Amino acid sequence: MESIPEKTTGNYRRTALLITVIALVIVYILWNTPQLSLITYPLRLFVTFIHEAGHSLAALLTGGRVLGFIVSPNGSGLATTAGGWRWIVIPAGYLGAAIFGSLLFYMINRYPKFTRYYAVGLGLGMSVFTLLFARPDEQTGIPLALLLGVGFGVAIMVMGLKLNRFINILVLNVLAVMTALNAVLDVWFLTQYIDATRGTVRNDAVAFSQEVLPILPPVVVAFSWAIMAVIILGVAVWFSIGSNIKGEINQAFAKDKIE
Repeated sequence: MESIPEKTTGNYRRTALLITVIALVIVYILWNTPQLSLITYPLRLFVTFIHEAGHSLAALLTGGRVLGFIVSPNGSGLATTAGGWRWIVIPAGYLGAAIFGSLLFYMINRYPKFTRYYAVGLGLGMSVFTLLFARPDEQTGIPLALLLGVGFGVAIMVMGLKLNRFINILVLNVLAVMTALNAVLDVWFLTQYIDATRGTVRNDAVAFSQEVLPILPPVVVAFSWAIMAVIILGVAVWFSIGSNIKGEINQAFAKDKIE
């Protein structure tokens, strides 16, 4: 992985900012073109993977165990955990996806010269996590979580090691934005279909309401998560792209004054 001379950092960040804008346009087109659903389908499965990984990591970090997680072909998923702090584990699916997407977006656009390292780290982490905890879907028998995690993980690692760093910026930005926005929209969707379940498994908002805060109805829980997800994404955008744009504007004004 090549290093970037300090004197080129300004030009590099401007190029990275342009690539970020291109990535946002790509996400917008993908999101609003039903004919491209074949392309968005694996991206939505990726978001489900991150959602279930969020539950799993929250359980591990709070002293619990991960018994396994699955991803189904219809885009749903399920993480089975034991122990841990339920008030953190339950919302860690939706909010974890929002945090992951927003943090990745922030890191790429705030410190773009390290993007290839982010790719390798993300791919390696996904692969190891998948091999440790992914399980086949009991309903279909398809080991989709395993195929998805290892497939994405290896592909992202190869991208980081072999492909141009600007391709890394573009692809990781698309993944970050898709994950963060999907997390926001999924939580909003949950407020509209609060009774949605997977067999006998309750959705996260119902589980949180029943186990952690019975005083709050599930719809209020889901709505509060949606607001939190929007705030998380907004903060990431402001402190990454916002600061870059502000810096470019200040630099342009300073140049005008000198001239």
